[in-house]
Amino acid sequence: MSRSSSERTLPASVRASIARARATLGDRRASLNLEWLRQLSGASVESVTNVLAEVDELLPFEERVADEHRAAGRPHYAQIRAPLELYALVRLTRPEHIIETGVSSGVSSTHFLLGTRKNGRGTVHSIDLPLPQRGPRFSPRESPVALPPGRSTGWAVPSELRAGWDLRLGPSERILPGLVKELPSVGIFLHDSLHTPSHLRFELTTVQPKLTRGAVVLADNTVWTGAAFPRFAEAVGVAVRRRGRSDLVGLRMP
Repeated sequence: MSRSSSERTLPASVRASIARARATLGDRRASLNLEWLRQLSGASVESVTNVLAEVDELLPFEERVADEHRAAGRPHYAQIRAPLELYALVRLTRPEHIIETGVSSGVSSTHFLLGTRKNGRGTVHSIDLPLPQRGPRFSPRESPVALPPGRSTGWAVPSELRAGWDLRLGPSERILPGLVKELPSVGIFLHDSLHTPSHLRFELTTVQPKLTRGAVVLADNTVWTGAAFPRFAEAVGVAVRRRGRSDLVGLRMP
């Protein structure tokens, strides 16, 4: 099912809210894939629809994120293509702990934090290895997530969402093992850091012991990570769920 056909099954009012959020954030890719969301959350269509009816509440935050991108001279800054699904997954699965590796300006972090804020529970733990832009002007030869001058990791995350946000700077290889040991459980894990097969394998195997039953595991840009994610899915005995035709994939732990 494509994103557009999936979205068309939603009530008109919800579709309108999603369109407003997408336009406000300024990312045309942020259409919503209802089937992908339902598969990963294990929730009914009715429950998913009820959560998506909250999207208008996110508009002031989407506007502020977009404003921060424009202010940094990067209106089309690289972003996760499923921000609304991230919010909905937090609302539907109500995790106590979320881990993401790779933060950049903080679009994914913002939506995770919005979900825990609405739930009234949960902590977002983010790991990032900052990559500063080399000069005053962005070069096409640089990484699309290079931080603009004067900006630091998560610069677009609205200030009122930052309380309780566990942001840790440094290489995932050094930080993730200790973080996982600290936590009693992990309900959502997102890999969006160094996109190599060996690094993705490391992150998945490191977090696996703390993944709860029904935990959601996500990985972006898997076109660069080969068979690492499918092999992990096979090892835990579940199917890989691809978001439409993109290379953003997920699975739901058994």
